[in-house]
Amino acid sequence: MTTSLKVLHVDPEFVVVEKPAGLLSVPGRGPDKQDCVVRRIRELFPDCPQQPSVHRLDMDTSGLMVLARTVEAHRILSRQFAERRVHKKYLAVLVGVVGEEQGRIELAFRLDPDNRPHQIYDPVRGKSGVTRWRRVSVEDGKTRVEFIPLTGRTHQLRLHAAHSLGLGCPIVGDRLYGTRKPGERMLLHAAFLQFLHPRTEEVVEFSTDVPF
Repeated sequence: MTTSLKVLHVDPEFVVVEKPAGLLSVPGRGPDKQDCVVRRIRELFPDCPQQPSVHRLDMDTSGLMVLARTVEAHRILSRQFAERRVHKKYLAVLVGVVGEEQGRIELAFRLDPDNRPHQIYDPVRGKSGVTRWRRVSVEDGKTRVEFIPLTGRTHQLRLHAAHSLGLGCPIVGDRLYGTRKPGERMLLHAAFLQFLHPRTEEVVEFSTDVPF
């Protein structure tokens, strides 16, 4: 069973939470996929918009999410994400040793309709995803990496880590692009989030400890 949702910051315009791994960001299809960050936030803040989320994290990813408490804040924050004005950092542990210290990955990919929700590399019909990365440490045949996504494509960091044209090392516990052992979680965490306050336009930033 999923752990409870940790609320890190409450503002009249938005709320910042730390999503645990294993919890959906938004409702899925079917009655068994209704428990999610959005549902829990609407229970805590009944006056928030029907759809308060302005971005999502994969179910298997943990870390920071911001959700709007007003319709106007939702519009402004959604635009910041769409226009790539939000600064994000993720920490991940990869299977294998990454030789280089840092770099930039740009790959075009798209949904594989025959194997949803898997994304596949497609330089012709795919949409470009761009990530900067930095090697943090290497230990026991695994590499800890900081990812800074410059775009927000579905499964971007997971694919950039695993694909041979990226780092060639899948994230530990990635059941789609690598392997997952019984009881193992995917080691990908949204650790830092910076954006403009939707009302005052001042820069606000939030960080959280990496749980692995």
